[in-house]
Amino acid sequence: MPIRERMSRDEAVARVRAVYEELDKRPVERDCVRRTECCRFRLTGKTPYLTAGEALVLAEALRAAGKGRMMEPADGSCPVLNPKTGGCEAYAARPFSCRTHFCAAAGGPYSRREVVDLIRKLEDVDTALLGNGAQTLPAALKEALSQPMIRGGREVHSKATPRARGRG
Repeated sequence: MPIRERMSRDEAVARVRAVYEELDKRPVERDCVRRTECCRFRLTGKTPYLTAGEALVLAEALRAAGKGRMMEPADGSCPVLNPKTGGCEAYAARPFSCRTHFCAAAGGPYSRREVVDLIRKLEDVDTALLGNGAQTLPAALKEALSQPMIRGGREVHSKATPRARGRG
């Protein structure tokens, strides 16, 4: 289902990024060394959930990296995890749940009371985008990547889209 909006996508992306920046300023000690065990959803039994705004931020980062399509790894890993390098394709744009995740090696999960205000801001963006609430990372990303990229109220074609290569 397309993302319907009462807030521009540009504004939604800016608000989500502001939440990520605010989280980075919190005094909660974290030490993510990118071991990526948490990115192995089938192995851990835990899959991050994203709001529509977070999915737009992640999709934008992937498109900027020339990755306009979502891969669905057979091993149940995160679709943003590069199978060759083992690293996250969009670490700087990783979703809130990846930033506050359950990885014991990174310091364990944030307590909800430490971040509930930020969660509410992400939910407000989702509501303004007329989103469907948080969805699993693969489902939210697939939906966001199926939408055209919008910048300044206009559709933009990235290098990863067929139209940008003259085939569409």
